[in-house]
Amino acid sequence: MPRTKNNVASRQRRKKIMGMAKGYWGARSKVYTVAKNHVEKGLNHAYADRKKKKRNFRQLWITRINAAARMNGTTYSRLINALQNKGIDINRKLLANMAAENPKAFSDIVKFVMD
Repeated sequence: MPRTKNNVASRQRRKKIMGMAKGYWGARSKVYTVAKNHVEKGLNHAYADRKKKKRNFRQLWITRINAAARMNGTTYSRLINALQNKGIDINRKLLANMAAENPKAFSDIVKFVMD
C-alpha cells in the first residue's frame, strides 16, 4: 500500500489566501503565488491605513475648528491655548462636531474662553 500524506493543512492555507484574493484582477485571483503576494501587500496597506485614518480625522477636525474659530475672530491655536488655560477639556472631535452642527454653541464657547 502506498504511503499517503495529509495535505489538509496546506490546502486550507492556500484556500484561505485564494479566498482573500477573490475579486482581484487576472492572475492575482487565480494563481496562488501571485495571489499570496498581493494579499500580503493588501494586508500591509490595511494595517498602515488603520493608523493613517486616525491622523486624517484629527487633521479634518483641526481644519473645521480653525475655520469656525476664524469666523469668530480668533485662530485655532489661540482657541486651543485659551481652552487649556481655562482648564476646559473638550476634545477636537467634539469641538469640530459642534462647529459644524451647532455654530451658536461653538461661538458661546469661543466668547467664554477668549474673555
